[in-house]
Amino acid sequence: MRVVRDPAPLGPEGPGHAVTIGVFDGVHLGHRALLRLVRELATVRGLESAVVTFDRHPAELVRPGSEPKLLTTLDQKLDLLEGTGLVDTCVVVTFDESRRHEPAEDFVREMLVAALHARLVVVGADFHFGHRRAGSVAFLETLGSELGFEVLGLGLVSAPDGEQATGGTPPYSSTRVRSVLAEGDVAEAAEMLGRRHEVLGPVEHGDGRGMELGFPTANVAVSGRTCLPADGVYSGTFMAADGVERPAAISIGRRPTFYEAGGLRLLEAHVIDFDGDLYGQEARVRFATRIRGQERFERVEDLVVRMRADVAATRVALGRQVPGG
Repeated sequence: MRVVRDPAPLGPEGPGHAVTIGVFDGVHLGHRALLRLVRELATVRGLESAVVTFDRHPAELVRPGSEPKLLTTLDQKLDLLEGTGLVDTCVVVTFDESRRHEPAEDFVREMLVAALHARLVVVGADFHFGHRRAGSVAFLETLGSELGFEVLGLGLVSAPDGEQATGGTPPYSSTRVRSVLAEGDVAEAAEMLGRRHEVLGPVEHGDGRGMELGFPTANVAVSGRTCLPADGVYSGTFMAADGVERPAAISIGRRPTFYEAGGLRLLEAHVIDFDGDLYGQEARVRFATRIRGQERFERVEDLVVRMRADVAATRVALGRQVPGG
């Protein structure tokens, strides 16, 4: 997949592109069904497939303070798009104040026509773009008839086989993935994503409580822009710089046993059967199942007993034999 950073030129016109446009946060199964369709239509028409996406969520500028948490960083999104094997070219648009105020027609002429030589544009039926959301599917159809490209507006996808939502099964959407993560249902999120939800961050020094309790943890400094599951304990995996994916019991929360109020919200991963130095390394944490919600214990001894049970439950959830069990 060729990645082009706006406003770099794409070069010679070539055969032209079948293009889809969107944030593609999470690159979930609905996104993948759309990309398959674009790839198939491009192949039939002798075109290349292209995705136009953004370097940030547009809501960061359009609705600051109410923008959604992100399921993927830009680099994660590009890796996932490339991993589909369905995209020839991905254009990453720099969404700044200038782009925010750009008239919809200018975006079409600059990006879709001059840069990508679009012959087909595939977007959601409720797609809007440009200053004051003036661009729409109907707007694209009008310009397309003048500038030489077809437009296809689609509903959201609700089934793995690519069927469109008709009112029964809720459609795939990034918003719905965030909603189930907010409930702690990482298993359902994985079903919609087609993979386990993954977050990234460097391992930083903490207060050492895990080590004192016999359960050393890696404190992963996840960006405040990242969508984390609800507070609680999860089974999952931890991957550091060596690229080995190891089982981990993962805690998200404010450690109410030690801090009644105001504790920092932390992601702590106890990497099972591992003894090594992880500080300063970039980590990937993936969530498999929810073990329990966050709890406050009156005695530290009770917390330790529960942590032992959490690790045992994590082994079971990940299909690993419990020693002595």
